[in-house]
Amino acid sequence: MKLPSKAAVVVAAVVLGTIVAPVGRAQVHRAAVATQRWDETRLRALFGSENRTIRTEQRVVALTFNAAWNDRGLDTVLAVLGRHKAPATFFLTGDFADRCPEAVRRITAAGYGLGNHSYSHPYFADLTASERASEVLTADRAIRAASGAVPLPFFRFPYGETTEQHIADVNDLGFADIEFTTDTNGYLGAAGGMTADKAVRRAVDALRPGAILQMHIGAPDGQGPVLDAEALPRIIEALESRGYRITDLRGLVSE
Repeated sequence: MKLPSKAAVVVAAVVLGTIVAPVGRAQVHRAAVATQRWDETRLRALFGSENRTIRTEQRVVALTFNAAWNDRGLDTVLAVLGRHKAPATFFLTGDFADRCPEAVRRITAAGYGLGNHSYSHPYFADLTASERASEVLTADRAIRAASGAVPLPFFRFPYGETTEQHIADVNDLGFADIEFTTDTNGYLGAAGGMTADKAVRRAVDALRPGAILQMHIGAPDGQGPVLDAEALPRIIEALESRGYRITDLRGLVSE
């Protein structure tokens, strides 16, 4: 695997509060995960892949939610998840964490895992290596500050756009790339031709052992209905009726 550029290493050191000096990949990795208690063998098994499904033959599915715009629909999502005792992982942008710390604290207090979705949700192809590192690590710092908790060593690329090199860069910072099997597309809203019924259908059509469903909280315009929140009860009921169990992504890196 290619070593990160010296510029990326410097950015990592600054963001993590370590001494700024040329260091090797292993040292950067240890710095990134120094306060995380994850099984490193399990974590490294996820490296080198975009991980769009869980590697299993069991009829399990993971629920994930991206948060970048605002916290509309969060109350409904948390209530539904709580009622069904369903685990979920929330991939937050650092900008969201900075603007909506109370929402992040509610997610954390409810016991859900937190993943990293970059700081400002840019197209990574338009960034330099050091800028990409800054997006990942600045988001990590913001999520930690808002939540008061240790986030998962999981990163999800903005727009789901990955490359082998970008995944390697993220791995070098101590994060596994966790993408998704399908997006319900609820975030498109009515203006994008979506309905809650269509979101449910997309989730059901994607069911397979180890499927990872991507949904969203918030509304791009800050006003429209959050279709994924509306669809969530039926999505959970549909997958359970088909013999699927909702699994916690934290199991990928912990006992």
